[in-house]
Amino acid sequence: MKIHLKHYFYTLFMGIFFFVGTSFGFVVESDSIKTPDNWFLLDPLEDGFMGTGAEKAYDLILKNKSPKQTVVVAVIDSGIDLEHEDLEGKIWVNKGEIPGNGIDDDGNGYVDDVNGWNFIGGPDGSHVDADSHELTREFVRLKAKYGEMEQDEVKRRDREEFAYWNRVKANFEESQKEAEMNFNMYSNMMKGFSGMAELLKEKFELDNFRKADLKDFDTSDEKVATAVDMMNQLFSMVNMQDPGINEILGMLEEAVEHYKVQAEYAYNTDFDPRDIVGDDPDDYKEKYYGNNDPTGPDPSHGTHVAGIIAANRGNNIGVDGIAEHVLIMPIRAVPNGDERDKDIANAIRYAVDNGAHIINMSFGKSYSPGKKQVDKSVKYAARKGVLLIHAAGNSSKEINPDNNFPNRWYERRGESNSWLEVGASSSLDGENLPADFSNFSKKRVDLFAPGVDIYSTVPGSEYKSNSGTSMAAPTVSGVAALLLAYYPDLKAKEVRSILRSSVYKPEIVEVNLPGEEKTTRFDELSDTGGLVNAYQAVQMAESMEK
Repeated sequence: MKIHLKHYFYTLFMGIFFFVGTSFGFVVESDSIKTPDNWFLLDPLEDGFMGTGAEKAYDLILKNKSPKQTVVVAVIDSGIDLEHEDLEGKIWVNKGEIPGNGIDDDGNGYVDDVNGWNFIGGPDGSHVDADSHELTREFVRLKAKYGEMEQDEVKRRDREEFAYWNRVKANFEESQKEAEMNFNMYSNMMKGFSGMAELLKEKFELDNFRKADLKDFDTSDEKVATAVDMMNQLFSMVNMQDPGINEILGMLEEAVEHYKVQAEYAYNTDFDPRDIVGDDPDDYKEKYYGNNDPTGPDPSHGTHVAGIIAANRGNNIGVDGIAEHVLIMPIRAVPNGDERDKDIANAIRYAVDNGAHIINMSFGKSYSPGKKQVDKSVKYAARKGVLLIHAAGNSSKEINPDNNFPNRWYERRGESNSWLEVGASSSLDGENLPADFSNFSKKRVDLFAPGVDIYSTVPGSEYKSNSGTSMAAPTVSGVAALLLAYYPDLKAKEVRSILRSSVYKPEIVEVNLPGEEKTTRFDELSDTGGLVNAYQAVQMAESMEK
């Protein structure tokens, strides 16, 4: 899926309990402390925010050292705005290609791949924007085989798959119904709230208003008074810092659009945009398809990820990324929907073959029919010494090898030793330290990293705060790139070991269990029980070098 950030907030409208993801732009402030935009770069001990300590590493250890290499981080995502002002000079360039000559100059099989590749684009320059969920595709595939078949009609060799079909069928039908319900609910909410807002704007001659303004809205008109009451309720229940009504309505409009995509595309069994690409999606031997435009129609998610890792430091605009001496290799393989295993397998191989040191993967899904082929690419990356960093997901669930993909556990046996699984954390050391949306696992999540209200680059040289494990993964990728820039002799598995061994262990012991109204120990949510820390990681790498 393209959007992997579900930072929940709750509100009430005419008795309806609902949530909205921060992909829609809602910002939750932690307690009453104002969180700075660059909190993910700050240090828990020095600054009081549960960031990476990257600034501390630069100031106290790396200030008088020179980097020894430029690190290439491949970002497999929705696309990246190559022209963003804060990513200037930070986009990977394939020096073996002559731009625009229509020739595969470097012989890697991809024509004019000057700045990366788009595995979900057509040969005519078109793009796959929305796609269905893997659950829907599995439902369609298995329905064609089993339909309304009963248990006693199934051959012995197909019984395991038939049981899988029944689980897929039940999951799909429930998810499709929920998507349609949410779309209808948000549409009605948007219509109702916007109507009330327009009534008040006209009555009191305002283009916009905030909660404080409502105190001055004195009226004897019962209809207007009702609108004021409803607006008061809306402002009170939305966790945003002093928003205007236009800002809230804009977020709700995005919510409507999100669930519209869910209803019309994600769970639509008749929707299949793959003709745009022109390949055979079931042919995993096919590698050379797509086009050379890694930006795509909506590079918002990938641009935000890229900025966390590599936004220019010290230029006094926007935000500072974590790693200074780094290039981002854009690889587009994630639509507005679930990514396809064939594209991910080929994207990983493309990154490895074209010189990536690190691959950031801020995407995931709950089904993976092509896992065997993805595993081959993961093994290939490990053999070539490339570190893979993956977002754990935003479903507030305990993950295992069967419910969250891709992952480091191979389908047959074994696991990758150059893979990091990352959960998301917030800015303050308290019971809300783990993000409420974050997936977790004592055995299967390596560590947590800043992923709540992360301010970074978005298309059009703009900036925005987003939340999700999609933000936590590039935070770790940035720290890994920082290590490799100054300590280039480190191998991928050594970087992984350093990042795991150097985590910061927070003072808080009991925290809220994501998605549940109960607490747990923070060290029960990941294998290391800690937060990625650049300062401590650099200290460890420095001692190893000496």
